[in-house]
Amino acid sequence: MHWIVVKMKWIMLMSGMLTCTMLYAAIAPQAALRATFGESIEGPLAEIIVRNWGALITLVGAMLIYGAYDPPSRPLILTVSGLSKLVFIALVLAYGRQYLGHQAGLAIMIDLFMVMLFVGYLSGVRRKAAHR
Repeated sequence: MHWIVVKMKWIMLMSGMLTCTMLYAAIAPQAALRATFGESIEGPLAEIIVRNWGALITLVGAMLIYGAYDPPSRPLILTVSGLSKLVFIALVLAYGRQYLGHQAGLAIMIDLFMVMLFVGYLSGVRRKAAHR
């Protein structure tokens, strides 16, 4: 876990940049839905919800980038980001298994990997603080 603590700046930068790609959903909601889930939903309410979803995910990505340069903020940012990613994973696995063959399946694998790195960092930092 020590290597995760040492490399967390770069892990957060890469995770943040990748997470920020969901700005696409805020700009082109129907295209993002088709790319991620293989289908879309129509109507003004869908436009609002999907654009907001994309904006919120992008904000999580921006927080990860910020946290890469501000170590004291990392625990909160990694916790919020990790929980957000776990909620997405749980929802797709519970209600949308049919979407796993689309980009949603890849997103779940990447998000799960990120969460494992975040947990590794938080555990490593906590262990390091306990030894002081």
